[in-house]
Amino acid sequence: MTRRTVRRAAAESVGTAFLVLAVVGSGIMASRLSPADAGLALLENSIATGAALVALIIALQPVSASFNPVVSLVERALGLIDTRTTLVLIASQIAGGLAGTVLANLMFGLDAVSLSGHERSGPGLWLGEAVATIGLLLIVFGTVRSGRADRVAFAVGGYIAAAYWFTSSTSFANPAVTIARSITDTFAGIAPAAVPGFVVAQLVGGVVGFLLVRLLYPSLTGAADSADRKVLS
Repeated sequence: MTRRTVRRAAAESVGTAFLVLAVVGSGIMASRLSPADAGLALLENSIATGAALVALIIALQPVSASFNPVVSLVERALGLIDTRTTLVLIASQIAGGLAGTVLANLMFGLDAVSLSGHERSGPGLWLGEAVATIGLLLIVFGTVRSGRADRVAFAVGGYIAAAYWFTSSTSFANPAVTIARSITDTFAGIAPAAVPGFVVAQLVGGVVGFLLVRLLYPSLTGAADSADRKVLS
């Protein structure tokens, strides 16, 4: 493995860990501060997650800032990274996400690992996950491939904060984050049995999102192509 791949893997692991820390940690804090108001708790959770995403992408963008296996798979499909790098990055994202959940649990005085009892399944939620993932891919690759890579952090953070509210599933849109959220029995958790349905929906959304990106952005300018490879790889 090259030094650059190691740096990318480290960035993906650390970035995904902090992303999950933001999701799970703010969910725990929100449920404690607003125990009788689920809407307010979700608002607090969504603002914290969106803000963290903006900061993390800005900080880690020069190295690697996908934090999402579906995004990495689309990068591979677009020829931005090779298969070996894709697998390394995805493994790093999953490991980082799990570490982030453990840290969030411990910070709030909970068991390091506690399987979630929050059932999230059904056609409506799966459709919500597919829609959330399609939208995320359009935001990420549409912003970058149109030569506006400097704005991707704000676009993604804003989209995820909004998608918490307009999707039935509250927009996980990320297999690594979904897996990580199965080991916390808190506000942001998802029961392990519900994880496969969410991941399948996200992968389906990934395929549709990839096709839409190719349809809407069939060719790139030299500057946009360079930015595409630098930001997403």
